Amino acid sequence: MKIQALRINLEDKILVDISFHITSSLALVGESGSGKSLTLKALLDMLPSSMKRRLEIDADFTLKAGKTLSLVPQNPFTALSPLTKIKKQFFAKKERVLELFEAVGLDAALLERFPPELSGGQLQRVVIAMALESKPKLLLLDEPTTALDPKTKSMVLALLKKLQKKENFLMLFVTHDIASAAQICEDICVIKEGKVIEDGIITDILKNPKELYTKTLIEANFANRKFRE
Repeated sequence: MKIQALRINLEDKILVDISFHITSSLALVGESGSGKSLTLKALLDMLPSSMKRRLEIDADFTLKAGKTLSLVPQNPFTALSPLTKIKKQFFAKKERVLELFEAVGLDAALLERFPPELSGGQLQRVVIAMALESKPKLLLLDEPTTALDPKTKSMVLALLKKLQKKENFLMLFVTHDIASAAQICEDICVIKEGKVIEDGIITDILKNPKELYTKTLIEANFANRKFRE
């Protein structure tokens, strides 16, 4: 799918003016304040009433949150009601929920538990299962591994890559963490102050960034890690 034009205005000020193409999995990368979160909210149609959105897409589906479009949020601990059993927080039929629990590697017995009884990794897998219950065409990932330890983070990223093949959805990974994005995304779109400054195949840009801003982001991400092709 192509986002041919996405413009977000606050009165006369243009906050975001970008376009990008998701062929399979795209990382939308930038520092805080670059426009990542606004882009995510615009796709979900969740912008504040003070902001205006202009969106043109070329796709075989209409963006509709909870239907063709789903979100995996940053923090699984705040995404679920702590006083409600896991099973009561799904809307899909039991058969679909059990199918998803198996797909994300969770025991069905956890459906009878409350969120505080699960680990961070288990909760994130529950949230991923919830995001997939409507069989979305596009899955939005909002820094989904920020609250996880390194081992659990790698497990969740590998799981998302596996699920994408099984469930056949497009993926937009909104993050500042290029190292994590490189594990599951084919392409990258780097934004600064609401505009695209560089995009392309993620492995190519990691090896040969053209913009100083991109190079700085990469160096910050891989300061203590070696990039593996």
